[in-house]
Amino acid sequence: MAGRVGPDSLELTEVHRFPNRPVRVPEGLRWDVLGLYAGVLDGLKASGAVDSVGIDSWAVDYGLLDTDGALLGNPVHYRDGRTDGIAEKVWATVPPAELYAATGVQYAPFNTLYQVTAARGSAHWARAARLLLVPDLLTYWLTGEQGTELTNASTTQLIDPRTRDWAHEVAERLDIDLGLFAPLRRPGDPAGVLRPEVLEETGLTGPVPVTAVGSHDTASAVAAVPADGVRFAYICTGTWSLAGLELDAPVLTEESRTANFTNELGLDGTVRYLRNIMGLWLLQECLRTWGEPDLGALLREAAQVPALRSVVDAGDAAFLAPGRMPERIAGACRDSGQPVPVSPAEVTRCILDSLALAHRTAVEEAQRLAGQPVDVVHVVGGGTRNALLCQLTADACGLPVVAGPAEAAALGNVLVQARAHGLVGDLAGMRRLLARTQPLTRYEPRGGTQRWRAAQARLARG
Repeated sequence: MAGRVGPDSLELTEVHRFPNRPVRVPEGLRWDVLGLYAGVLDGLKASGAVDSVGIDSWAVDYGLLDTDGALLGNPVHYRDGRTDGIAEKVWATVPPAELYAATGVQYAPFNTLYQVTAARGSAHWARAARLLLVPDLLTYWLTGEQGTELTNASTTQLIDPRTRDWAHEVAERLDIDLGLFAPLRRPGDPAGVLRPEVLEETGLTGPVPVTAVGSHDTASAVAAVPADGVRFAYICTGTWSLAGLELDAPVLTEESRTANFTNELGLDGTVRYLRNIMGLWLLQECLRTWGEPDLGALLREAAQVPALRSVVDAGDAAFLAPGRMPERIAGACRDSGQPVPVSPAEVTRCILDSLALAHRTAVEEAQRLAGQPVDVVHVVGGGTRNALLCQLTADACGLPVVAGPAEAAALGNVLVQARAHGLVGDLAGMRRLLARTQPLTRYEPRGGTQRWRAAQARLARG
């Protein structure tokens, strides 16, 4: 994505799109990181002259480098099963309550901490001299310089959100050598310049600086929420739904831990206080099973299905792995004594109702746990293109939903680069520019929230 930024202009252009196809090999599920890097180079070649480059990606996954800086195998995919049962081994040394009080990160079986624990004892781990999270690995290949960007590092469960530095005591108790990690960088910090070989391959003329951005895509997306003031919730929608609040300080209470909220770091000292919800992954997997039917037609049919007939827990880890998603959703409805969705439209409506219900619950609980009320919910990311989901979210939350921008992560990435180069001001100024320049759609709540409360109670009983 190429961005152009001016005092009253913010334009984003897609210059190259390439597939991201995880590969299942005998040892498990892996990322084709060389294919991704080739796509990055092709994108730079297609972009033409640029003033800066920034990389964001998903969180938690990493590559290991040897003493020569060479990659030791393809990075393991977070949906791989190698972390099954690992959390319990970690908790035997650092109990869950102590781990949360120190790091503020919600439990997820694929957190980097559990991945690292699972990797110890492997041949690659024995040879590893450096661990780089995925966006930092790609940045290293572009520049030859190694760093660990803070917003993404905060998802590892090895960062103290109060000090915004490593959680040294946790690492020491678990015998994790923090020397494996490159020095921390913050959004806006310089991350090097494109190597001569990269310039030659892409046809760019140097020097081209690479700028650290919110390299966790959710950090970039939250930076691109076009909010005014602080009384807002956000939902970053895509494969996952990340629903929560932007705070000045973490919430590290035991009640917050049991509610499974996470405290990840954002721009300018902010905390992304949020809950991970399975998101449109549920629908994406169903579409794959159904042979990729026309989504627009399917959503129109789903809109005609009776509301809240059946709902599932959209945060249930039972839906994490790929495969047989319609069957698994139907099974969850059957097991909870609800009507079983049969047709694609019925399954789709079940998914969207369930996501909207999960959004409601997360927004409601985040306000209570953080003591910060909200007046509006901002939905950003790919899910903004799903008008039915946005309307159902407004209905469920009983609050207006402002949807857009769809490419929030890319816009947040571009704006942090622009700010580092003196083109925009502070975070509030970035958001005002977004609100002036990006198409936004407002959805008003309909019909009251009583039926959503009833569905919440039904799901809790199930």
